[in-house]
Amino acid sequence: MATEGPRLGAGVLGDRPLGGVETAFALLAAAFARRGHAVELRAGTAPAVTQDGLCWAPLVPGGAPADLVLANRLPRLFRVMPPPGRGGRRVLWLHNPGGYLRKPRHALPLLAAWPRVVTLGPSHSASLPPWLPVRPVEIPLSLAPPFDRPAAPRPVPAPVAIFASNPLRGLDWLLDLWTARIRPVLSAAELHLYAGAATYGGDARLAARAAPVLTRAAALAGQGVRLFDPLPRPALAARLREARLMLYRGDPGETFCLALAEAQALGLPAVVTPLGAVAERVADGETGVVARDEAAFAAAALRLLSDDAAWGGMHRAALARGPGPSWDDVAARFEALAA
Repeated sequence: MATEGPRLGAGVLGDRPLGGVETAFALLAAAFARRGHAVELRAGTAPAVTQDGLCWAPLVPGGAPADLVLANRLPRLFRVMPPPGRGGRRVLWLHNPGGYLRKPRHALPLLAAWPRVVTLGPSHSASLPPWLPVRPVEIPLSLAPPFDRPAAPRPVPAPVAIFASNPLRGLDWLLDLWTARIRPVLSAAELHLYAGAATYGGDARLAARAAPVLTRAAALAGQGVRLFDPLPRPALAARLREARLMLYRGDPGETFCLALAEAQALGLPAVVTPLGAVAERVADGETGVVARDEAAFAAAALRLLSDDAAWGGMHRAALARGPGPSWDDVAARFEALAA
């Protein structure tokens, strides 16, 4: 398995905020090892090292053939990976919308490697270039601990809504709606934001782009907006269990949205719009609401923040859906590609 991301294993998931792509790569690698496979991970140029029981090697050409040769996001990684063995398979695991594969620097190594392409769901598959000569295989993500275990019902919480995503993905829009249509109607409501560049490795460019909206959010304390640093998953799970609702407009760049999947697994209803793949994470009218416009979004948020019976029904329905497939299940589906 190769990635251009940092060398992060499953052992760091409880210690720091981590983006969805890095989380998924680490947990899939750990699942392969748990299932008895010999796993080699490649990233960066540093010498080989063992972390969390897995061997990391530099991104250099060569190596023994493998049953499964998996490149994370970028087709050019196949150039520095060993070939598949007899009956083996190259697999390109996509996480971003597929439009970037149109660019020659991605299209040429993709066509040269001719891998199986794995997407995260229907919306993600629809983003692929129409000329792509292979049909994608849709394998949804699983959840990281502690969200991967069934959760118990809880009492009706205070009217606290949560946003826990990239602040560039609709937070300005949500703040507009909160200050204009939600908070003026329900003065006891609070909007808690767990957002910042720390989730993405302290990316300086993201921090600079997100600074204006985060500065605006910090100035809205008088309207019930509370800005918090991003949290490692165990600490975030504790905050989600105290909240009442997740609010997220969504974004065309969302191909799965782990944040929503995690919230729903804990029984937290959500209000979203049809942007990107976020509607795939919510059972509309059962575990949350897929709102078609701003008025419907605000109305659904107000109802779930104030109507205990409505909240309780969606809370129980979300819990009944559970956390979904395990990472062992996901690994088994990848194994089948090489079988």
